[in-house]
Amino acid sequence: MKKFIYPFIVLFIISLFFVSCKKEELKPFSAAFYNVENLFDTIDNPKIRDNNYLPTSKVAWNTVRYNKKLNHLSRVMSSINGGGYPSIFGLAEVENLRVLKDLINTHDLKNAHYKILHKDSPDKRGIDVALLYQPSVFKPIKTQYIPIQFPSNPEGTTRDILYSKGMVYGMDTIHVFVNHWVSRYGGRDKTDPLRRYTGKLLRLICDSIFSIDPKANILIMGDLNDDPTDASIANALQAKKPTFPVASKQLYNLADIPFKNGKGSLYYKSWNLFDQMIVSSSLLGGSNGMKVESDSEKIFKKKWMLYKRKNGVMVPSRTASGGRYFGGYSDHLPVIIYIKVDLSGKIYHYI
Repeated sequence: MKKFIYPFIVLFIISLFFVSCKKEELKPFSAAFYNVENLFDTIDNPKIRDNNYLPTSKVAWNTVRYNKKLNHLSRVMSSINGGGYPSIFGLAEVENLRVLKDLINTHDLKNAHYKILHKDSPDKRGIDVALLYQPSVFKPIKTQYIPIQFPSNPEGTTRDILYSKGMVYGMDTIHVFVNHWVSRYGGRDKTDPLRRYTGKLLRLICDSIFSIDPKANILIMGDLNDDPTDASIANALQAKKPTFPVASKQLYNLADIPFKNGKGSLYYKSWNLFDQMIVSSSLLGGSNGMKVESDSEKIFKKKWMLYKRKNGVMVPSRTASGGRYFGGYSDHLPVIIYIKVDLSGKIYHYI
């Protein structure tokens, strides 16, 4: 009897193994971005313009208010992924490494075990971009900070573009760019050429990657201070509306669909969608181990992150403005995308 039962037991164990492998073939890789609105510490740095965020300023930026800001941000960041944490999290408007360390060590974020990529940029306001990442998912293998020098204004300074090439689950390579382009402060028309210059520069960098690997997985995230249909993005960066069939060596803007549906991540006179996720052809088409859906960019918006204006519009509840302290979260809402990662090659390798 045993000689008949034994083969069935073996087949049963093998079937369980293959079923478990099938479940592991696709794993999620989530990427989020958040302009955290002036995350400054309380210490004066004479090299930057941080005077609005000191204990002696009109905002009265003290330890209590700083810690409240950290807890507010960490509540948002720990809630955006349904109780989990994004695999990578791009940030804008952080002052220095100190505030990033304080942020990832808050109660709500310490279990994410984030590591930090950051470098002080030449921005006169002292606000930088950064990338938080979970080393169990994303392993950086090359990181650079790309300076932006405008030919029309050689003395002007702005934030670097953070570039990190890394491995996802030890299998697939992805090129990540974290951006915070020049704001519209001083006038949209006056500042538009600066953003268009940045878009052209970033496009050249992406094209250089495509020249080596036409199927490169590229993810551009950031506060671009323009909407998806503006010239800096649609023409200079050449980020297109997601369409099928997917063309080779192109960039597709996942913010295009929500923007045209009236969604936004910040409110001025109306909703704008400056916070965008842009991907390469291979990510949209799924031709190189990773795949994202064309409508995958989600704007995270909860009532507790908003306040009601006199006109009845619910807008992001910001921390401070014009020397007045409001005690909110940020003037931007964060965005997130989900990318499916095919690990079948890894599974079959083990088999």
